[in-house]
Amino acid sequence: MYKKIVLTLAVFMCFGLNGHAVLKEKDLANTLSILRTELTNYHSELEKRAGLQKEQQQQVRDNIMTAWGKSNQNALMLYSQKPEYVFDLTYACHEATKQYRTFKESVMPFRLFLKKTNQEISRYDSLITSLSSMYTVNLSERSKIDRNVCLTLAVNIRHTLKDNSEQFTEYIKYYKMTEEHLRNLDHYANKRYSDIQNSIFSNSGTNYLEVLSRLKKNWIETKETVETKYFVKSKTISQWAPKFMIGLFISILFYGAIALALNILVIRFLIPKRLCTPSFLEKRNCVMLSTSVISLAIILGVVRFTVDQNFIYMASGLMVEYMWLLGVILISLLLRLDGNQIKSGFQIYSPIMLISFIVIAFRITLMPNDVVNLSLPLIQLLCTLWQWYVIRKHNNNIPKSDVFYTYCSLLVFSLSVISSWIGYVLFSVQILIWWMMQLTCVLTITCLSGWLREYSRRKGIMQQPITKTWFFRLVYSVLLPTLGVLSVMIAIYWAADVFNLSDTTKRILTQDFIHTTNFMASISTVALVIILYFLFAYINHTSQGFLYHHFEQSDPSTAASRMVMAKNVIQVVVWGTWLLISLSIFHVSNTWLVVITGGLSTGVGFASKDILENIYYGISLMAGRIKVGDYIECDGIRGKVSSISYTSTMIEATDGSVIAFQNSQLLTKNYKNITKNHGYELDVLEVGVAYGTNIAEAKNILINAIQKLGITDPARPVKIVLTQFDDSCITLKILVWVNVLTHFGDDGIIMECIYETLNAHGIEIPFPQREVRILNTSNKEEAEAISLKQE
Repeated sequence: MYKKIVLTLAVFMCFGLNGHAVLKEKDLANTLSILRTELTNYHSELEKRAGLQKEQQQQVRDNIMTAWGKSNQNALMLYSQKPEYVFDLTYACHEATKQYRTFKESVMPFRLFLKKTNQEISRYDSLITSLSSMYTVNLSERSKIDRNVCLTLAVNIRHTLKDNSEQFTEYIKYYKMTEEHLRNLDHYANKRYSDIQNSIFSNSGTNYLEVLSRLKKNWIETKETVETKYFVKSKTISQWAPKFMIGLFISILFYGAIALALNILVIRFLIPKRLCTPSFLEKRNCVMLSTSVISLAIILGVVRFTVDQNFIYMASGLMVEYMWLLGVILISLLLRLDGNQIKSGFQIYSPIMLISFIVIAFRITLMPNDVVNLSLPLIQLLCTLWQWYVIRKHNNNIPKSDVFYTYCSLLVFSLSVISSWIGYVLFSVQILIWWMMQLTCVLTITCLSGWLREYSRRKGIMQQPITKTWFFRLVYSVLLPTLGVLSVMIAIYWAADVFNLSDTTKRILTQDFIHTTNFMASISTVALVIILYFLFAYINHTSQGFLYHHFEQSDPSTAASRMVMAKNVIQVVVWGTWLLISLSIFHVSNTWLVVITGGLSTGVGFASKDILENIYYGISLMAGRIKVGDYIECDGIRGKVSSISYTSTMIEATDGSVIAFQNSQLLTKNYKNITKNHGYELDVLEVGVAYGTNIAEAKNILINAIQKLGITDPARPVKIVLTQFDDSCITLKILVWVNVLTHFGDDGIIMECIYETLNAHGIEIPFPQREVRILNTSNKEEAEAISLKQE
């Protein structure tokens, strides 16, 4: 209805306020001729649409009258509700606030149209005055005719616009009356909402033990209430009469039986035998029940949008929500549980399914408070005992996640029982409804998560490169956690909607629970910041993955070291952006931030002097001076660089130990990067040969033998130089370039090669020898003349 008003006004705006105009032409005569053409076309257009205008004006009037009539209907419904009929009262309040909100959002303000119309009238008044006062003595006959025709057309157009303006002035009066009436209704409804909220969270003063102690009296009062509400005869049949309620539940049973019969027929007899595996046969009953629930939900959804009856519309919507709960539980059991676990899984969720149906039934039938207060606490107690029983019997046969959910259900049941027995009956109902909705959302997310994990395991997605897994990670790491955060708010909103408190809940979720000049926070903003955390965590991880993939493709040897610096830069950018956005969402004052950071900057600066120094040297190292995998030597310690951070560098020493050097220490101690240039280092070995050896021949023999080993740098030949003449040998220095990574092993191989080569060619390797001669001790002189001969 309201959209029709908007479209009607849009049409008026299109053809009622067209700005036909002329620009500067070569002379006045030409201008008058063009203006005549423009005004003629516009006037013809107005005449053609005159009938449509009247029809649309009547439509606008009818729609406003309909809105006025509906507001009166809502007023009668709202003002006639008894406070003890909470479900009836909340429904009436919801209808009133809904109409006011829709009216304000959907109906275009008539004042805007009238204002623009008056502007057009003023414009044509000026045009008429200009044409009337125009000096015509110097005009040609053609121009005089054009001037007269323009004047006549302008007067006619101005008259038409004036009529439209007067017509809409009348509509504005009805519009203001309707808006004022709806505003009063909305104000009254919000007061009643406040009363209902207080009744939910306040004790009525009567606990259930007192109710049971006066059972006979309460039973009589409840019976009278039920008879008054449902069985009072009236000449006019209400859409909320008991026969419609009974008819709805009978229809649900009827259509449910038909859906179940059709699904049994299809699944038992029409499914091909090749699909009837043993696993399917174990789950067949649950499959039939799931498809029947889905079929019934579709039928109720069709009924909701095809039957023009307020009770059917409301009741079928609530039943569709309940069918979703059943469908989610059953489908989740099918996808996550084995055939021998299905029965146990269905048993543990039966109590929550039953209590959910009872609560929905109370809401559909608009059950009086007396009935709810008398029956619900006992029902809650029985369902709690039932939940405890199925936990003890079946929890050993279900997955751990379902065990956790069952204990949560037991906790919720216990809280609801305690609340209802001490007098907070409406609050206990709200707890049950919230958990019903929350469990529906949780099982939906659990089902999706389990299916994605199984799909990932089967396809080996996590072992694939980031270029192929980014979308899966987006769904699994961002979408599912986001749904988890939103599910809490959705469940609260959804549960409140059963009491028609959705508008109040929306205000609670969006209202700032912290509101200062420097900081504001609400439940919705906190949820938004958490959701953004998941998103930016994904951006951080994915960006690093793509960058590392690029480094691997371009240069695998330097990928790890280049990634160290890139990783830290990405983290600073991503999380810095998240922090700034979060501060903006919380409306954190810039002045407040400046004051705090200014006060902390001095102390933090002095305290973090060494840290900043290490960070500076760390950036210097990561810029290319060292990369992960390089062999360096510092303080006589040789080892491989395993990691580089902004503060320290980790080295795996050759003796197996792991040593951490602060970056500032590493640079000040003038470390040596052994693998920076080519991966080889110069090794100096010494060997002595006997005097008389042909040195040139010995050098050639050794060079050829060492080069044949293939462990030296082929770009740098082996060199042997004579260094000195010792007492017993001629010392040769052998200069070889060996691989840094195999330095110690290569030295041993080369030394062994030198020894074998010299022996093979008969070249003696002298070594110090001493001869001890023992003489006859009877000869004192000879005994004292023991000489040592050294060769």
